[in-house]
Parts: sequence; C-alpha cells; structure tokens
Amino acid sequence: MGSSVETFCTADLDEARVVIGEKFYANSIERLDREGAFAAKFRIIQLGALTVGELQCGTDVRMRFGELGAYHVDIPLEGRLSWHQGTRAGATATPEEGAVFQPSGDTFLDRWSGDYRLLAVKIDTSALEGQLAHALGRAPRGPVAFAHRLDVTQGAGRSWGRLVRWAAREASGAGSLVREPLVAKPLEEALLNGLLLAVDHPYREELTRPTAATLRPAPVKRVVDAIHDSPEHPYSAAELAALARVSVRWLQEAFRRYVGMSPMAYLRGVRLDRVRDELRRCGPGELTVSEAAFRWGFAHLGRFSGAYRARFGEAPSETLRSG
Repeated sequence: MGSSVETFCTADLDEARVVIGEKFYANSIERLDREGAFAAKFRIIQLGALTVGELQCGTDVRMRFGELGAYHVDIPLEGRLSWHQGTRAGATATPEEGAVFQPSGDTFLDRWSGDYRLLAVKIDTSALEGQLAHALGRAPRGPVAFAHRLDVTQGAGRSWGRLVRWAAREASGAGSLVREPLVAKPLEEALLNGLLLAVDHPYREELTRPTAATLRPAPVKRVVDAIHDSPEHPYSAAELAALARVSVRWLQEAFRRYVGMSPMAYLRGVRLDRVRDELRRCGPGELTVSEAAFRWGFAHLGRFSGAYRARFGEAPSETLRSG
C-alpha cells in the first residue's frame, strides 16, 4: 500500500468535525475564545497503517472524543495542548513533550490553544500489536500499555519525531517515492518499530536487548510470518511444518525453544488478538461474537470463550459492549 495526501481549510466548525471524524475519530468541538477566528488547516497523509495529520485551529478550542480504538501520538510543533484520557491525570503537550493515547478510555483535549500546531499520528491497533508480536516472537497479552508522555527533545523520542516529520513532508511532494508501495511499506514498518522503541511500555526493554527471539531459525520465522499474514486460514500442524520445510516434531521443538509455545498455541493467540480488535471497533448490532470468532478461525464457541477470557480477563461479549 502506498501513501496519499489530502489538504483541507475551513472556518466552519461542523465541517472540521466531519473531516476529523472521517480521518481520525468521531468528535465534538467547542470554541473557547469567542473573539478569535476559527480557521482550521488540515494536511492529512495516509502511510499504510498510520494516519498523519498536520493540524491547527487558529483559536482556542476544546475537543471531546469517546474511545479512540487506535493508538495515537500528538507531536506538538507550536503552542500547548491540555488533555486527559480515562482516569489518568491531566497533562500538557508542548514542543518538548508529546502526548500518547491508548485505544481505550474517553479522550478530552481540554484546551487546544490558538497557536497550537501539531502532527497527529493515528496508529492502527492490529498493525502495531502485530508488529510487536513479530518483534517479540510471540503475541503480547492484551493492549500495549504505553506511557502517556513522549520526550521529543532527545534520544529515541526525538529521532522518532523527526522520522514522522520527514515522512509527512516527503509524502507531500509530487512524485515522491514515499507514495510508492515498495517504499511506503518499509517506511510504515520503520515508524511502527520506532514507536515501540521510543515510548515506554512493558516490552520495551525486551525489544532493546538481544534475545533468543532475534535468533529464531528461518523455518520458525516463515511460520510466524504466515500466521500473521493469514491467521484465519485453517492451518494444521502438518501444513505449518510444510511451510517451514521441516518435520512437525522439529517445528514443535523449535517453537517451544524460540517462541515459548507450540505453533498452534501461537496461532490461537494471534487469532484471539484479531477477534478482540474487531470486537473493540464494532458496537452492539454491528457484529456478533460468533461472527467474529468464526471469521478468525474459531469453530467451537465454548472453547473460544474460555480462551478469550483467560487471555484478556473478560468475556468477548463485554469487549463488544464497550466498543
């Protein structure tokens, strides 16, 4: 998948709501400064699983969102943003410190200052968690609990912010190679990996040190890639071994050594993550638990429900109701 760029300018609050709703999340916008003129400027770039928007409003506003359903990072370029999410204490984003949002938790931008200009980065949940699983050699247990602040003045945070800014700027140019799938896909993966290295989370230390997962044999890597590409496929142990070009016994032992579980257990974990992502994106009436389970390869609903609860600590119906 390549990249695309769209530009919007509007002095109409309702039009701004629609654009942000279509490209990012459903929202409400309230002007806080009645004297200042609302003059929104949006430049929005799609880079595969990432939506990057350079946004400004021209006057002080307040924005409210429900649960985002995606990971999100705001990189301030100018001005200040006061915000909070869920039960977390309020925070302020500045050109020195970005804001990191989780997929769950009602989200409030309490004061977006008139001079505030930022890069808003929306990251698809499945893509980020799939990239983490690929790097770890196993599926993470539930959502990635990111720290809610990102220092963009030094180290990995500064480097990732620069990479996002470069990608956004480069994608805007006519004839840019960033718009070509052969370039866009590796860039998307670099941005996902960079975020996982730049922001604090429980798996970060493991990603930054050499581990057995980085030394996985090629047959194990082939199977991991196949599972992430098509987890809904009705794989058998024999088919996975054939993909790896090794015996079933060799693959079982290699997975236990380098991944910490059997190939079929790994496949089940990836499928459960995909079901959870789908349930979180949909509301009641849009999808049933059984439809999502069958779509991702679970034929026995009782066993599926037990495995889901064991992995995420709640029933799939609870996830769907909170979507």
